[in-house]
Amino acid sequence: MTELNRLANEKSPYLLQHAGNPVDWYPWGEEAFEKAAREDKPILLSIGYSTCHWCHV
Repeated sequence: MTELNRLANEKSPYLLQHAGNPVDWYPWGEEAFEKAAREDKPILLSIGYSTCHWCHV
């Protein structure tokens, strides 16, 4: 069974598509920015959208 990341509780269809990814994604918010600042790490931003199958074949 796939373990879910933090995106599993989001409402966006795009984010929900990636809830089973093996990446420890953070949704946009203070938690992500605070952790990056605390650990002196950059923010890696992934931007995308969800569409129907026929829109991208």
